[in-house]
Amino acid sequence: MDKNDQQLIADYINGEDKALTALIDRHLKSVFNFAHRFVGKSEDAEDIAQETFLKMWRNIKKYRHGENFKTWLFTIARNTAIDWLRKKKSVAFSDFENDDEENVFAESLADPEHLPDEIFAKAEEKNLLENALNKISPLHRETLLLYYGENFTFDEIGKILGKSLNTVKSRHRRALIELRKLLTT
Repeated sequence: MDKNDQQLIADYINGEDKALTALIDRHLKSVFNFAHRFVGKSEDAEDIAQETFLKMWRNIKKYRHGENFKTWLFTIARNTAIDWLRKKKSVAFSDFENDDEENVFAESLADPEHLPDEIFAKAEEKNLLENALNKISPLHRETLLLYYGENFTFDEIGKILGKSLNTVKSRHRRALIELRKLLTT
């Protein structure tokens, strides 16, 4: 039976290093995809995802047991992406190498390339939506990405953004209006 995030964190804190690897493997794709859609470049998204998991590792003992781990992790990812956009700071990918010089993190990154049939089937709609998402304000974009891309609730998004539930709902509504205007013109 697969362990939940809480169990993996407890196992890692108790000395089981493989639990951290399992935790990263479980959330890597969604963090990378969020970062990629937020900043628009695969290379930057890789660096943001790496930095997110590095921060997670450094602060894992500060995680409050019982809180939603994914919400906590995406708070780190969001802040890291914003910092990245501000600074364009990079972290060496070798920081995730173990003693055998294996880089589990780099090996498990999702390939951002799509299969040819997927490209042809969704290219036009995807391009329209991506272009529209890139034109709306970053505050609105992050709300939509967290809600539709990562399936967070408005309450969870509020925790990630540090905003009230009503503010998140308002941003969501305004984001949809802004997106609709761009897609219908």
